[in-house]
Amino acid sequence: MGYANILVALDLSEDAPDRVSLAAGLARRFEAILTGAAAQTVPVPILVRDLCEAADDVEQNATRVRGILQRARDVFEHSAGCELRTIWHAGFADPLTHLVEQASTADLVVVSRQGPDDPDPGPLGVSPGPVLMQAGRPVLIVPPRIVHLKAARIVLAWKDGPEARRAMSAALPFFRAADQVLVATRGEDLRVGNAEDLAVHLARHGVSATAHHLHAAGPDADAIMRFALEQDADLVVMGAYGHSRLREWIFGGVTRDVLDRAPICSLMCH
Repeated sequence: MGYANILVALDLSEDAPDRVSLAAGLARRFEAILTGAAAQTVPVPILVRDLCEAADDVEQNATRVRGILQRARDVFEHSAGCELRTIWHAGFADPLTHLVEQASTADLVVVSRQGPDDPDPGPLGVSPGPVLMQAGRPVLIVPPRIVHLKAARIVLAWKDGPEARRAMSAALPFFRAADQVLVATRGEDLRVGNAEDLAVHLARHGVSATAHHLHAAGPDADAIMRFALEQDADLVVMGAYGHSRLREWIFGGVTRDVLDRAPICSLMCH
């Protein structure tokens, strides 16, 4: 199994062309369709004198939103380049809701990192956390100013659980194409699903994998990213641990740190 349809979220931020270029490169590598998606709700008139004025305001607002969505489509088509099968889906809807709907027929969803220090993506932007919780698909989170994902060396950050197992399975197309997969674990409890067993399991899938136990001091997310950079890896695969509470997404410390400030691409599954 590979990736037949890669879905990328579009907005009008300065990083959008880079994100599309990266997703387009993956679509070419995996011979997949590249689908772009963008949406914005049409503002509802508030202070109007009659129904005719309200209808005029709605149409004017819809025209403005159409213009914004057309600009996003232009970014998508220009950055995707030639010789690539593409699909465009735009809508008058909440951007997150629209992206999650389009994810039903996607194998991989590509979104931007949106940490507190990252640029504001504007009204078309989607936050990766809710996408992870709702899409039911592997999500590739791309930091700013990254245009290409080589993925020759990949770190699988392993903490046994359903999320990590899904992430490992979802990343198999990347693993098979990689030169080396480094299975990294941290902590004392390695009784179940340890790194050595996983390396053997991946080898059965034709993956060159080695096991590593991290002993570095500091938070887990820092140790994982430091190890990835030391190993010249540009992709980390891991589970996303969290739950919803009164419609607010609550993530564990490692997941939140990676979502906010990972310097390299991260493929995550909830």
